[in-house]
Amino acid sequence: MSTEMPSPAALLDPALLGLALLDPAIWDSARFDGAWHPTGTVRAVVEPATGATLAHAAVAVPADIAAAGRAAAAAQPAWAAAPFHARAAVLRRAGALFEAHAAEIHEWLTRESGAVPMKAGFETHVAAAECHEAAALASSPIGELIPSESPRLSVARRVPAGVVGVIAPFNAPLILGIRSVAAALALGNAVVLKPDPRTAVSGGVVMARVFEEAGLPPGLLHLVPGGPDVGAAIVADPNIRVISFTGSTKAGRAVAESGGRLLKRVHLELGGNSALLVLDDADVDQAASAAAFGSFFHQGQICMTAGRHLVHESLHTAFLEALTAKAEAMTVGDPFTGKVDLGPVIDEPQREKIHALVNAGGTVTTGGSYEDLFYRPTVLTGLADSTPAWREEVFGPVAPVRPFKTLDEAAAIAADSEYGLSLGIITRDVMRAWDLAERIPTGIVHINDQTVSDEAHAPFGGVRASGTGTRFGGRPANIEAFTETRWITMQSRPGPYPW
Repeated sequence: MSTEMPSPAALLDPALLGLALLDPAIWDSARFDGAWHPTGTVRAVVEPATGATLAHAAVAVPADIAAAGRAAAAAQPAWAAAPFHARAAVLRRAGALFEAHAAEIHEWLTRESGAVPMKAGFETHVAAAECHEAAALASSPIGELIPSESPRLSVARRVPAGVVGVIAPFNAPLILGIRSVAAALALGNAVVLKPDPRTAVSGGVVMARVFEEAGLPPGLLHLVPGGPDVGAAIVADPNIRVISFTGSTKAGRAVAESGGRLLKRVHLELGGNSALLVLDDADVDQAASAAAFGSFFHQGQICMTAGRHLVHESLHTAFLEALTAKAEAMTVGDPFTGKVDLGPVIDEPQREKIHALVNAGGTVTTGGSYEDLFYRPTVLTGLADSTPAWREEVFGPVAPVRPFKTLDEAAAIAADSEYGLSLGIITRDVMRAWDLAERIPTGIVHINDQTVSDEAHAPFGGVRASGTGTRFGGRPANIEAFTETRWITMQSRPGPYPW
């Protein structure tokens, strides 16, 4: 018997392999609910690198959400009752489609979100993995036998939550949407998906087209790109019982407050200002290489970005010189037309926020300048606890660097943040790093690596202002996020009662 896995193409109808998955003629100015419907409200799909209009995408308005919620609620029970292998088959086909059409999806990620090809490849790889992991969720154990004081069968069973609202941001539009969409669908839910309107294609149309071609029954996935008013309508809709939100801490607090008043479960994956610690025994060049990736990958527009670099005082000068040299050697430009290290930031308001933080304190050793939406990788030093670029999430290609003297001081400075998403520690002594990490509140720790990493099967989430803990990645987290627990007892006949 062969032990080789089938190729992605082997899981698909051969006709799908020649399909232009993202041909705008299919979805331009249309909204998806299992089929594409023309809409009068549209937004230009703009390429940040050039300002060119690539297509037009439909934009939802709050009134659309009530219809989406009703239709999703009507379609969901049959999907939940479907055989688990039927749900798994759709997810497997979706994963195969992401792999088979990766090049086409890469182009949209590059042009619409400003991702360099390496970042686009990472997104499609994770998207396919999320679907394959979700396919396994469909056949996961959904309950347990529990003891009872009475002579009866007592079961705690996991059941689908119903309709899940997914609100996803622009910075990793495919990953940050599919990780909730795939798991929720696999577990028998319907989904209303609101991508950021700036990345409505790579964060929305891509998923709608993939699941359409994968055979997802109509009504189970609704695509509603829109602004904060549409997000608020999703949170408020009575048919949508679970909210999975990824975005800024400020917006997440508003979502949590609104959802809490309605007694809804709200899962939040929010901002970060993650620390990278370089201990006194580290290799400086290796540490600077990791630091450059951690701060500058995708223009620093990642929640896990290394936003604070703490370097032992004995290595501080050498590290600063090495990181500055790496930043100066990096190329910035249009990721679609040339081989560059950094593409554009998403839009002008984001660029202005970055620039204001860079100019609010500290000394720039390199960078601190821009042309259009292309911001140079920037290294800052001379920082205090209160310096805005140290204290706040920059969400741009900026690496603030400070020295420390002792491990106690490093732990105190790293822990002195409202955030707690990711932590990196570079050292030759991994057990010293382990002990140090125990003293710093964070949801993710990488020893001898930078702070940016994501795997579909691994738990993901932050603490403090970075979110409500692990709500993504792996079977336990996904089942907890997208199902409810139901207690069921059963006995052969009613028992005696005193009345």
